[in-house]
Amino acid sequence: MKQSDAYKMAVARAKADSRVTSALGTPITEGWYLSGNTNVNGASGNADLSIPISGPKGKGTMYAVATKSAGEWTYSKLIVKIDSTGETIDLGP
Repeated sequence: MKQSDAYKMAVARAKADSRVTSALGTPITEGWYLSGNTNVNGASGNADLSIPISGPKGKGTMYAVATKSAGEWTYSKLIVKIDSTGETIDLGP
């Protein structure tokens, strides 16, 4: 799953978001135990992922739900929940 485009794009968006880096610090790293699934068949597919992330200031979990159509991923949900505060950061579709 870590090799999927949906995973890589979601993590890149979290690392580039100033609200996430402010809450967790930099660098942000991904945990080993992600869960969920990805199903890709050529130019279409779907993904539903739960990705643990952390930085020097704390930990959180990223939730990504995406659909691939015509070779492009579209996120219907992309959020980060910060463990220490319970804050939810919406990274937008």
